[in-house]
Amino acid sequence: MRMDDDGVGTRPALGRSPAALRRLYATKRRPGSHPVIVHLASDTLLPAWARRVPRVAAQLAERFWPGPLTLILPRTPGVPDEVTGGLETVGVRVPSAPLARALLEAFGDGVAAPSANRFGRVSPTTADDVRRELGADADVVLDGGPCPVGVESTIVDCTTESPAIVRLGGIARERLEECVGSAMPVLDRGEVAAPGTLARHYAPDLELVIVAEAALGSVARDHVAQGRRVGVLAAQPPADLCQEVFVIGTPRDADEYAHALYRHLRDAERRGVEVLLAVPPPEVGIGA
Repeated sequence: MRMDDDGVGTRPALGRSPAALRRLYATKRRPGSHPVIVHLASDTLLPAWARRVPRVAAQLAERFWPGPLTLILPRTPGVPDEVTGGLETVGVRVPSAPLARALLEAFGDGVAAPSANRFGRVSPTTADDVRRELGADADVVLDGGPCPVGVESTIVDCTTESPAIVRLGGIARERLEECVGSAMPVLDRGEVAAPGTLARHYAPDLELVIVAEAALGSVARDHVAQGRRVGVLAAQPPADLCQEVFVIGTPRDADEYAHALYRHLRDAERRGVEVLLAVPPPEVGIGA
């Protein structure tokens, strides 16, 4: 099964069924040591999954749930190792997408639901993306429309004295810091084991190059001269851009840029782009 979430499309499995979880890992071709996020219908289910909920975690949950925020908390003894990758912590969140909420409420317990893609690939944001990605491995696809956020949830580790961001995502750092009233560091990859934090994750099957807007034309010409199929991801492509370049227009607003990013990456892949030159969004909010 695949369901639409608020961030990206997810591939759910019963959170306490080792057999269902093993099938989930096999479908995604995901390492068993890499934990998955448990989705809940309500924070009232937290005590069944987390043995302790610090005050700061409760603050964040009250402000941002339902929504694209995952909290890492100490797990209860009954949480399967298949969910946590053998760790003593568990990532939990309450999604806002209506279809996901309805499924969770009908089930009445936690559902493990990583993104509905092969491990390491770009996450899907539409039902069609999932059908192309998983094919016959997705028995049922629940289509609630395009995912409204378009990128993964932000993950915050609440197991230490001061909370820290493990993965940037749908909720901007500044909003989290405003909620807790203090600075919140962003941990480097490898400092903590959490979903979606490996060195290669959510990666397209093309070369992605970040380019300043002023240099876009010259960099594109260099790649075209090398015989490569070039794509450009920019709000305002330069007038001197050579005709061989495939252009994908992007909004300047950082939130809208994030919402469309994975859709654009998949579009570029389908069009055979070998190198995608991307002008980054403004470094504010989710783009910081």
